[in-house]
Parts: sequence; structure tokens; C-alpha cells
Amino acid sequence: MNSKELITAIISGELDDTFVKLYGKNEKMIQAQKERYIQAVKNFETLFPGSEEISVFSAPGRTEVCGNHTDHQHGCVLAAAVNLDAIAIVSFHEENVIRLQSAGYELEHIELDNLHIRPEEKGTTGALIRGMVAQFADMGVKVGGFNAFVTSQVLSGSGLSSSAAFEVLLGNIIDRHYNEGKAGAVKIAKMGQFAENKYFGKECGLMDQMVSSVGGFVFIDFEDTMNPIIEKHECDFEEGNLKLIITDTKGSHADLTDDYVSVPSEMKFVAAQFGKKVLREVEEERFFSSLATLRAVCTDRAILRAAHFYGDNARVMEEVKALDAKDFEKFLRLVRISGRSSAELLQNLYSTKKPAEQGIPLGLMVSKRILEERGSFRVHGGGFAGTIQAFVPNDLVAEYQEGMESLFGEGCCYILNIRSVGGYQVI
Repeated sequence: MNSKELITAIISGELDDTFVKLYGKNEKMIQAQKERYIQAVKNFETLFPGSEEISVFSAPGRTEVCGNHTDHQHGCVLAAAVNLDAIAIVSFHEENVIRLQSAGYELEHIELDNLHIRPEEKGTTGALIRGMVAQFADMGVKVGGFNAFVTSQVLSGSGLSSSAAFEVLLGNIIDRHYNEGKAGAVKIAKMGQFAENKYFGKECGLMDQMVSSVGGFVFIDFEDTMNPIIEKHECDFEEGNLKLIITDTKGSHADLTDDYVSVPSEMKFVAAQFGKKVLREVEEERFFSSLATLRAVCTDRAILRAAHFYGDNARVMEEVKALDAKDFEKFLRLVRISGRSSAELLQNLYSTKKPAEQGIPLGLMVSKRILEERGSFRVHGGGFAGTIQAFVPNDLVAEYQEGMESLFGEGCCYILNIRSVGGYQVI
């Protein structure tokens, strides 16, 4: 399709089934997505007028359900793709250059004749683009150029993994057009992690990219990080009369690098006392029987964080079984226990450098007053600032949303659906 044909198809309802698959059945949401796609096409046409044929791609954000800070210790996680996504309007050409503009950012112009890591590019969108293309080139794929306009609902710093969604989006654009889709979801996820680690310069695990790429509820066992065990599960929270709500507490992520780094480094330091690299390699009973000895060389916080790993790692499988059995009461209880472990043992609700800024604990306090034992609530993602996650009974959604928005501002609450598909070519 060209731009005019695509807009006509959107207005006429030709893509409605696809929109339901990606965003859910809510009519207001579908209409909002139609308007979003039409505006994206118009923005693309303004940037790159006259394209004879365009394609559309989508990649979702993700929500972590259980396994808070367990992946970097080769543990297990349960996470799910959500219906907030990044979309790209794309036209392909053979000019050996990628021109990509994300909404609100400068146009990226990436020449494809030099795909080596560039130190001066670290921390930039261009680095991620170059890193993804380089890996396809290393596989022997001849990547031509393309023009793209990208717009994302996966807000940066929201804990929903905007960078992973962008990497998976790029991977699908290249794989579907230049590689006949041969790389597939798992390979694209690994490529995204590599691009972020090596080209962008940020260490990260594989969870975010894998969930965005695979879609649905995803259980991942990272015992073998090169070949993780990946299981896709299905669950509809509507059957439990629940809504998944993410609230942005509007905390700043500035200067929090040390806080994030401290979690894996402290856990690994504990593991090192047993001659191991990560806690997954240390038997739980051996750890707990050695607490007195560990205190002589480790901080108390490091020991508590290690204890969190063992508890949350085991809870992942319990939550998977509860969801498979549609035992929502047990699932909610496990989420509450996991949330308390993150608060009391992992201690990632706020930064010790900013002890007066405690948006996450404040949001959790109000969540408890509204939900009591009927729902569940916890810190979301890496923590220290950002978002909280809640599973809210349908009859309390309005009250909960009002309570959160009175604290953190209108629009801070995102009522989400689990998205069954990951990286996706819309047309």
C-alpha cells in the first residue's frame, strides 16, 4: 500500500481484526489506535514524500510479573508483553542508508558501509540501529536501506522497556524484509541485547527483549544464558475480573545508575564467597546456613538481597502454575509476597541518595488502603523510581485510578492488556 491506501484501509476497518489482536477489544482504544496510525502515516509522508509502498511494524513493551532482579543471577522470571507498543511506518530502498526519525527526536542518518562500534555513538539511537544491522550483516544478510518514522507509547523510564521494544522493532523490520523472517523471535531478542550491551553501552539482561519479541506471558529460565528455557503461557485476567494497572509515580531516574548496579554487584559478591559467579550456582540451604560467616565479609544489605533472590526465584514457578490453573486468588497472594520481598529484602523502592523522594512507597501505601487484600500491588521493574504495578478487581478500578491520579497527576495510570503477539508486521 501507499500512504493514501493505508489511511483508507484504516478508516474503512480493514485492519480492525489486527488492532484487536494487538490492543484488545475496547472500542475507544481501537479508535485511538486508528487515529495514532493515521497520524504516523501522515508524519511519515511529510518526512519522506512520494513513497510508492510502505510497511508497518509493531513491537510491544513488557511488564515484569515475578522474578524481580533475578535474571542477572541466572534465575527465572515471569513477564508479559503489553498493549503499549512502538510502531514504525517504513519504506525500503537500496541506497545503503537508514533514515529513521522517532517522534520528538532528530532524524537519524546511518550509513551502512561502516557497522563497527563507534565509541562516540554510545548511548544514542544511532548506536542501536547500527548494532542491529551489524548482526544481520554478520549472519550474511545483505541489508539495504529504509526510511522510517517511529512513534512509541512505551514511555522512556516507565519500566515497560522502551529500548527493548525499539530493538525488537528494528529486528523485525530487517528480518521480515531482508531475511525472509528466518531469524525469528528468540534470535532477534538476543540481537537486541547485544546491540544494547555492546553498541549502546548499557549492560542489561535478556528478559526485556525476549518478552517483547515473543509476546504473551513468558516464563524464562536463565540458568544457561546462551540458551534460556522459554515457555509461552496464556492467561486472560478478565476471567479473574482483574485489570492490570501500571502507575507512573513520576520519579526521576537521573543519577540512579549506582543504585541499579549495586543490586547485581552485591548479589554476585555474596556468590563469590562460595567460589561462584552468580547465586543460581549456590545452593539455597548452603547460603542460609552460612549467614553468620557471610556477615564477616558482606554487608547486611547484600545478604538480604541474596535472600530475596532465592525466594523470588522459587515464586516464579508458583505464579506460573497459579495462572495456568486460573487460581487468581493464589496468584494475587504470591504477587503480594513478592512485592513485600522486594520492599524488605531487595530494598529497591527508593534511592538512599534521595531518601526524601519516596514516590513508590507512597503509591504502594495508597494502593494498600484502596485494595486491602482484594488485589495486589508491588514495585515494578528495576525500582528506585518510576512505576508500580497493581492487579485491581474491576469494581475498584475507578477508585484506584482516581487515588493514583490524585497523587501523581492525570494520565499517570495505564490500564493494560496482555498482548498475545510480540514483534509483528502489521502490513
